[in-house]
Amino acid sequence: MNNNGATGGVYFMAFIGAAVYFVQQAHSFWGGALGILKALAWPAFLVYQALLRLQA
Repeated sequence: MNNNGATGGVYFMAFIGAAVYFVQQAHSFWGGALGILKALAWPAFLVYQALLRLQA
């Protein structure tokens, strides 16, 4: 059985916070839609940059 409830909750809260931030910065509807996509993708970029820095 896989019990990842706490991690999923943290990711969900981070997604909501990022979505609110990016949508508030948008100046148009499509900017807001892009903000939702950015909110979904930012953890991947964060991990990628962290791994790049750790490897160097």
